[in-house]
Amino acid sequence: MLALKFIRQNEDLVRQGLRDRGLSGNELDQVLALDAQLRKQVVQADELKARRNRESAAIAREKRVGSDAGNSMAAMAKLAPRIKGLDKRIRELRQSLDERLLWIPNLPHASAPVGAGDHENRVGDPVGELLKHTFEARHHEDLLKQLGLVDFEAGARIAGRGFPVYTGRGARLERALINFMLDLHTRERGYEEIFPPFLATRSTTQVTGQLPKLEDDMYVTTTDDLFLIPTAEVPLTGLQQGQVLAEADLPLRYAAYSACFRREAGSYGKETRGLLRVHQFNKVELIKFVHPDRSYDELESLRDDAEEVLRRLGLAYRVAELCTGALSFAAAKCYDLEVHAPASGLWLEVSSCSNFEAFQARRGNIRFRRADSGKLDHVHTLNGSGLATPRLLVALLESGQQPDGAVQLPDALVPYYGRATIPPR
Repeated sequence: MLALKFIRQNEDLVRQGLRDRGLSGNELDQVLALDAQLRKQVVQADELKARRNRESAAIAREKRVGSDAGNSMAAMAKLAPRIKGLDKRIRELRQSLDERLLWIPNLPHASAPVGAGDHENRVGDPVGELLKHTFEARHHEDLLKQLGLVDFEAGARIAGRGFPVYTGRGARLERALINFMLDLHTRERGYEEIFPPFLATRSTTQVTGQLPKLEDDMYVTTTDDLFLIPTAEVPLTGLQQGQVLAEADLPLRYAAYSACFRREAGSYGKETRGLLRVHQFNKVELIKFVHPDRSYDELESLRDDAEEVLRRLGLAYRVAELCTGALSFAAAKCYDLEVHAPASGLWLEVSSCSNFEAFQARRGNIRFRRADSGKLDHVHTLNGSGLATPRLLVALLESGQQPDGAVQLPDALVPYYGRATIPPR
C-alpha cells in the first residue's frame, strides 16, 4: 500500500498517478476525508485527556491540603464518557481508513508509458524467427486431442470447464517443462527452490494485492477462509511477511512450482479455446526481495531470467512494456513476455515481470536494517513467471508440429521428456 504520510504530502502526485491508471480518484477522496476526520477526533481526544490530567492533579492537590475535591471530581467524571466515545470513534475511523487504503493501487513508475489499456503498451520487435509452416498447420486444441495429451471432457466431468486433465504423454510433457524451468532457474540463475502451500490466509493474500480488489476472481474455502493461490507469488512473498532482513542478505531470490487457481471472472469475450484460458494451471514463479537502490536493475535481470526459458526452447517471442492503464493493481512497472503461436496466429502472454517497489512490503511489513545507520526500511519486491505452462505448451505444439502430425521437441527439453518427438497415435 501507499504510506498515508506520503499521500498527505504528495496528493497531487498521487492523483496524477491514479489518472494515468485511468482511475477517478474517488478512493483517494475517501481516504483523505477519513484521514481528516481521524486527525480532528484525535486532537479532540488529546485535549480532553490533557484536561483530565489537569483535573486529576487538582484533585490530588486538594486532597493533600484537606480541601473539598467534590467539584473537581464531578468535572472529571463528566470527561470519562466523552473520552470513551472519542476513543471508540477513533478506532472505527482507523479501521475504515486502513480498509480504504487497501483499495489505492501502486503509482506507476515514471518510465512506464502512459496509456489507457493493452493497445497502448510499448511492444518490442520479435526475438527469434517467426515460423511459417509450409503445410496446413493445426490449432493447438486439435493437436492436444489428436496426440492424446489432454482430456478436456474428463476435466469437465471432474471439476467443470477450465480444469484440463493431462494424460499419458501430456502429463509427462507438462512435468518435463516444469522440471526444465526449475533446474534452469535454480542451477544456473541463482534462485533457491521453494515448494509452498497452495492455500494462503486472507492476510497473506492481501499482502500481494490480490485482496480485497480481486476476491471475486479467487477460489476460497469458506470454512477456514483460506484462498487457493492464483500464483506462487502469494506464498513466496508471504515467506518474509513481518520479518526484518539483514541488508547483507539482499537480494533474496526464490523459485517455486505451483498449481494456480483463478475463476477468470473477467474473461468474457476473450479467447478461451483449449489451454488459452483455464481455471487451474501450472507455473514456475520467480520472486525477489531486493534493496530499493537496485530494484530496477533487478527487474531487468528478472526479465532476462524469464526470457532465457524462451531462448532455450527456441520459441519466437516479444517483450511488451505495459502502459499505466494496463498495470496490475500492485505493480509500478511491468514487462509482459509474449510467445508466438504460429498456427493460431496469436501472441500469448507467458510471463509478467513486475517491480512492486515497497508497495507489497509495506502491506506485509517486510523490512531490512541498513548496515550504515541501523535504520529500518522496506525492501522492494519483484516477481515474474518463469514461466506459466499452458500457453507455453500451445506455442511448443504449434511451432514443433510436423506434416505427419508428430511434434518435434526443443533440444533443451529432450533430456526431461526422454525423446525428441511426440509421434502421432
